Amino acid sequence: MQSEYEVVQIPYSATKDWILNIHYAKRMPSISFAYGLYHYDELVGMVSYGTPASPFLCKGICGEEHKHNVIELNRLVLKDNLPNQASFLVSRSLKLLPRPKVVVSYADTAQEHIGTIYQACNFLFTGTTRPRTDIASASGKHSRHHLGDRQNRINRSAKHRYVYFIGTKKDKKILRNALRYTIEDTYPKFYEE
Repeated sequence: MQSEYEVVQIPYSATKDWILNIHYAKRMPSISFAYGLYHYDELVGMVSYGTPASPFLCKGICGEEHKHNVIELNRLVLKDNLPNQASFLVSRSLKLLPRPKVVVSYADTAQEHIGTIYQACNFLFTGTTRPRTDIASASGKHSRHHLGDRQNRINRSAKHRYVYFIGTKKDKKILRNALRYTIEDTYPKFYEE
């Protein structure tokens, strides 16, 4: 697979069509870094990283001291989602990010995602958020852009939270020791009824 595929940094403008037309969320997140998966000369997927929507998350992961190193893997989009493409794209893009970094990402249970890609890339599973409600916003934007009507609420599904540390051996040790979430012993799995 390695000889057929290449992962390179792409501009913000190259992400829009993928995120707005293919990704299920249909909205642009904050993007600081974006990487494309090329099969020969064709762009067949992209992944983006940016500042988390929640300022609390930046401090909450590894504390105030490391908040400037926190980024979120916030979109992963593939044209055909062929075997191994997602894990290849994510693992290669992690190597291209500046260091040190704390990468956090979520697998949305409402989409029946358990985070298989993150598991394959050795992310740490740090639990599942609780379902809750947010103040409704215009045009499906994040709730921080709410309409002001605190009674008009929408449901937010539970999400599996994954964390990955990038840096030198020393950086990783410092960040892991600063982690404020418990690392779970087992990953979420699909269960057949």
